[in-house]
Amino acid sequence: MNWLSSNLDYVAQLTALHLLQALIPLVAGTLLALPLARLAVGRRRDGRSTELSTTGGKVRRATVINSAALLYTIPSLALFVLMPLILGTSITSLLNVYVALSLYVLAMMVRSAVDAFESVSPITLEAATAMGYTPVRRFWMVELPLAIPVMVAGLRVALVSNISMVSVGAVIGIQSLGTLFTDGLRRNIPAEIIVGIIGTVLLALVLDRVLAALGAWNTRWRKA
Repeated sequence: MNWLSSNLDYVAQLTALHLLQALIPLVAGTLLALPLARLAVGRRRDGRSTELSTTGGKVRRATVINSAALLYTIPSLALFVLMPLILGTSITSLLNVYVALSLYVLAMMVRSAVDAFESVSPITLEAATAMGYTPVRRFWMVELPLAIPVMVAGLRVALVSNISMVSVGAVIGIQSLGTLFTDGLRRNIPAEIIVGIIGTVLLALVLDRVLAALGAWNTRWRKA
């Protein structure tokens, strides 16, 4: 407690950096995953996906999902080190973390988004079309809102995973709550390590509950 009270501003600064490095890739990766997932699902009518009944539709769906899943097999530390070579940035640039973690979120959210879109009743989509909704308007006004409950579950997993992986960047000098691990270990300060662990866990718990609350607020129609 003495170490924390003496370094409260420093911990708050690292928490803010950790938060940015977790949330920005979550948003970016999800936005990239949505069109890919929608492409994988294809057109749906009469209770099923018309395109998935064809060989081409099945191949496209499997290709999109499996390609995204392959991204998640790349070790996070290796990807953080690889990013400067690809982007031409310095090793400690936050852009490396943003891009790397956005790819991880993309990998996780493509499958979750596919499941979310497939959970929407095709009958509901047909009804929206019969009411005069254009495909674009139907997507934003009907399909996406109805897919939120399933999608939020995937988002919560991606968020907690991101908060964990942000700490890995501290190994190569990118500041976050993970810096408390590496610095505490190097200087043999157990209190600093404990603060880093507790801070990371609390951040994950709080953001998970916030995301769950936002999901519930955006699906108030389910209670009705």
